[in-house]
Amino acid sequence: MPTKRHPVIEEDLRKIVSYSLPWNRLFGKTILISGASGFIPSYIAETLLYLNEYANAGIHVVALVRDRERAMHRLGHLAGRPDLTIIAQNVLDPYSGPTSIDFVIHAASQASPKFYSTDPVGTFAANIMGTWRMLEAARDAQSEGFLFFSSGEVYGRLEDPSVPVNETSFGYLDPVNVRSCYAEGKRGGETLCACWYSQFGIPTKIVRLSHTYGPRMDLNDGRVFADFVADVVGGRDIVMKSDGSARRPFCYLADAIEGIFTVLLRGKVGEAYNVGSDVETSILELAELLSGLFPERRCQVIRQERRSDDPYLVSSVSGGHFDISKMKSMGWTPSTGLEEGFRRTVKSYEG
Repeated sequence: MPTKRHPVIEEDLRKIVSYSLPWNRLFGKTILISGASGFIPSYIAETLLYLNEYANAGIHVVALVRDRERAMHRLGHLAGRPDLTIIAQNVLDPYSGPTSIDFVIHAASQASPKFYSTDPVGTFAANIMGTWRMLEAARDAQSEGFLFFSSGEVYGRLEDPSVPVNETSFGYLDPVNVRSCYAEGKRGGETLCACWYSQFGIPTKIVRLSHTYGPRMDLNDGRVFADFVADVVGGRDIVMKSDGSARRPFCYLADAIEGIFTVLLRGKVGEAYNVGSDVETSILELAELLSGLFPERRCQVIRQERRSDDPYLVSSVSGGHFDISKMKSMGWTPSTGLEEGFRRTVKSYEG
């Protein structure tokens, strides 16, 4: 049941499923993915379906989405496959899909900062009530694995951002700052995972993701790297709304997917893992790299003041890059350089 895909995405998927992991643990299993129309979870779903094409894996994916029509933007080319069931319901409601679930991957969350000011309640609730609902679904099904998508934002404001952040590094978060709706929600979701593991034996694992980019990301996402890619794809000048000094670790999507499956299949139950890059790049460096990738487009880097009505809330997290020693001990490290990754990303939006 081959599906027509962009060549960049086809190459990514082939690379992912060729990665050295015990993929056979997933063969013949039913895997529930919440938030399955999101940027990263949709790639997780497609990777699993690609395993069926590549290795006749017999995996069935249950994709939980909030809005079926909107989900078709990323999942439409997969609709109608017998190995995919799409369930449209709010993750805040009791789970109503197929009950025989071997693995749960809970990724439903409003990850774009533009929602943190416009819908902080929805942002917080998906990570608290949504996690509760998915843990209950795993408990009812006696699932053999549960993976929670968390974020590097749980680390808060660190005293020294130059020190790599390991899985036990935590700084200050102001709980009454509305921007904390995302970070505190993720912290709460992680605690729920710990509680369900301790009290009910649900085999929970946690991935803390950093700035992940790649094919099919929403170019209207509101995050700076998505804005820059949108500018290059549209042949426009790259617009910066800051001095560009902030530094961020950027991880290519296919690398992150390999890391996520590494945690699912090799990680220890009850633990959290940093999945992202351990190399930082300044926003200015990223803008200049992207402007130079396609010189024929003549995209210049220009600065623009942020509008007062811009819904984007600047993070209070102090930055810092991941210490990924824990992931390296399981054999995973990002392998796609920044230039190659962003070149592939821009190309994935063309032809």
